[in-house]
Amino acid sequence: MTQTLHIVGGGMAGSEAAWAAAKAGLAVVIHEMRPARGTFAHQTGKLAEMVCSNSFRSDDSEQNAVGLLHWEMRAAGSLTMEAADVHRLPAGGALAVDREPFSHYVTERLRSLPNVTVVEEEITALPDAGHWIFATGPLTSEALGAAIIAETGAERLAFFDAIAPIVYGESIDMGRAWAQSRYDKGETEEERRAYINCPMDKAQYEAFIDALLAADKAEFHDGETASYFDGCLPIEVMAERGRETLRHGPMKPVGLTNSHNPEVKACAVVQLRRDNALGTLYNIVGFQTKMKHGAQTEVFRMIPGLENAQFARLGGIHRNTFMNSPTLLDGDMRLKSKPHIRFAGQVTGVEGYVESAAMGLLAGRLAVAELTGQTLPAVPATTAMGALVHHITGGAVAKTFQPMNVNFGLFPPVEGLKAGRRGRKDRYKAYTDRAKADWSAWLGISAPG
Repeated sequence: MTQTLHIVGGGMAGSEAAWAAAKAGLAVVIHEMRPARGTFAHQTGKLAEMVCSNSFRSDDSEQNAVGLLHWEMRAAGSLTMEAADVHRLPAGGALAVDREPFSHYVTERLRSLPNVTVVEEEITALPDAGHWIFATGPLTSEALGAAIIAETGAERLAFFDAIAPIVYGESIDMGRAWAQSRYDKGETEEERRAYINCPMDKAQYEAFIDALLAADKAEFHDGETASYFDGCLPIEVMAERGRETLRHGPMKPVGLTNSHNPEVKACAVVQLRRDNALGTLYNIVGFQTKMKHGAQTEVFRMIPGLENAQFARLGGIHRNTFMNSPTLLDGDMRLKSKPHIRFAGQVTGVEGYVESAAMGLLAGRLAVAELTGQTLPAVPATTAMGALVHHITGGAVAKTFQPMNVNFGLFPPVEGLKAGRRGRKDRYKAYTDRAKADWSAWLGISAPG
């Protein structure tokens, strides 16, 4: 008799878990509350809908930890990476995708499998029997959040996530802005021109900082205080940390030459990244914000080239939810008090679309092994996948646990590096070479040559 795996949440992690399980022959039921019950951030009922950024970040599998994670997921047959490669957008050295076609592709691929059923319903309690993966993401419903709290006895941890605005490309003044990827990264001319750059001189930058600091901000509910994930700080919060913070962060002018005035070095540069295949929409890079909508249009139109900008979406802020996973989950991502339930995705305390999907992939594979009577060795901590799961299931200090992107700081050091290989470039290559070999061995496939 075919075993059934229930997956709660049809986002990145849930979709990836469902794909892994269904391709292994399990019957899969995806329980997704959208569109019957929506969220403020989602717009459709499709699976794997992305709502914040279209970038999966660097695709360099030799020098970047997230690029290595891309490689590992591709090697494991990831649906996320398959869809991303089909709907890839030019973005220099980054992997960016056209979000709506990406989501449609994932939805159609999963719905086309005869052993996958999608049920539009909200799950509000933790079941007492069956085989389950909960991948409800950062917008876990209040009812389910309360059920998790009741089961674990732990208060839900929360921080606030901010969304960047999106601008209509035709409203950008290309007489002031220019197209160029930082350091001209990209193999094709289209990739090297995947970003639009808006330069600021010192006076413009100072006026912009003043306006950011003075703008009306979104208010929190009584008793709530904001604890932001450092990788997604609102731009005005960064400005509050120091007037130079932004020009050394998302507005850094390095690696860029103004084609309109190549002899003059900008004090700061605002970058916009293509947000769809048509090139009609552009995301303002790093400009997550909690400013009120009226203030956003006023402040962002101070940016040279965006004086007449029209916004397809303004920025926003929302409460994000994650578990204290090091205390609640075992090494196989199972809830210690209810081991028939696994958790995956951002709710476990990984940050980022790629990391969430990766944990879904792993949870799906672990569930397949358990339901089919297989014994899998532990995922090597030397791999990107293993470094992440080790971090959330015991490697992190529970008292100070916060969401984490994949990074080489989570990997065990490479032993025996020779003196001549101690530079960062060589060190990162040693990490990735080891990871690819160990991940290939865990999958039972040939290691890369």
